[in-house]
Parts: sequence; structure tokens; C-alpha cells
Amino acid sequence: MVQKHKHQKLHKSREDLTGEHKIGDFGQAIFGCLFAFVWISDTHFYQITTALNYHIPSYVRIPSGIILLILSASLAMTGLYVVFIEKREKPVVIRKGVFGFVRHPIYLSEILLYLGFFMFSLSLAALCVLIMASLFLYFLSRYEEKLLLARFGASYKKYMQEVGMWIPRFWRK
Repeated sequence: MVQKHKHQKLHKSREDLTGEHKIGDFGQAIFGCLFAFVWISDTHFYQITTALNYHIPSYVRIPSGIILLILSASLAMTGLYVVFIEKREKPVVIRKGVFGFVRHPIYLSEILLYLGFFMFSLSLAALCVLIMASLFLYFLSRYEEKLLLARFGASYKKYMQEVGMWIPRFWRK
């Protein structure tokens, strides 16, 4: 409990950070544990919803899963670095690095992590958890965007028009 308080205090002291939903970290931890439990149970023990493995060969699934996991790690590391390690003199809309391609690269990295593990076993039960976790992350994204719109106004609205939430836009509005 002390660690969480210290974590919150550290972020509140940073003027360049806007905030996050109070249940965001807890919800992400719950979905992470739920996904791990369902994926491990269905993949390695019960194999109730893994019939797709018979139709899609492992030489397709395994490399796809590895690529998704590498992409997930890359997005997470670069996104977390830009937000939490780099300090900005004054609060601004972050467009640097991965934030120039997607508005929520850290949440996208979480979805890609789930998707990467899903590709290894094609567990439909794990896919259901992945979908629920994605909806939760969408809820968190929209909440944070309301905070950012309130703080940065037209600047963030323009950013939203130019940069996709989770899917890069290779065209500009």
C-alpha cells in the first residue's frame, strides 16, 4: 500500500502529466490475471476452445505471435519512456515517437500482448477475455482523452483528428 501511495504522489507532483482513471491500473491487473488464467487453463490443460489449432498450422501461428509480442514490447517500452521517464518543462500534447502514430501506444501494446499469446493457442476463451480487456482499455482511453481535451483544448482535438487512437492513420484529415 505504501508503494501505491508513493507511485500516486510521484505522478501528482509532475505538472506535465494529466492523469488517469482511478481504477485503470487495478482493472488492467485484473484483466491481465484473468487472461493469463484462462489462456493457460485452456491452452495447456482443458483445451476446450482451441479447435482452431487444427486448422491453422503452428508455422503460421507461432511467428505471428512472436512478431506481435515483439511489437507489444517495443510500443510499451518506448511509450512508457516518453510519458514517465522524459520530463517536459511545460505540459504539452505529446506527439513524439510512437505518439506520432497512435494516441495510446501503451494500451495498444497491452492488446498486442494478449493477441500475441492468443496466436500461440487460438483459445477462443482467451479471445473473449482479450475482447473484454480491449473494451476496458477503450473506456480508459476515452476517459483520459476527456482529461486531455479539458487541459489542452484545440491542440489535443487537432491531435485526435491527425493521429488514430490505436490504428495509425497514414492519411491526414
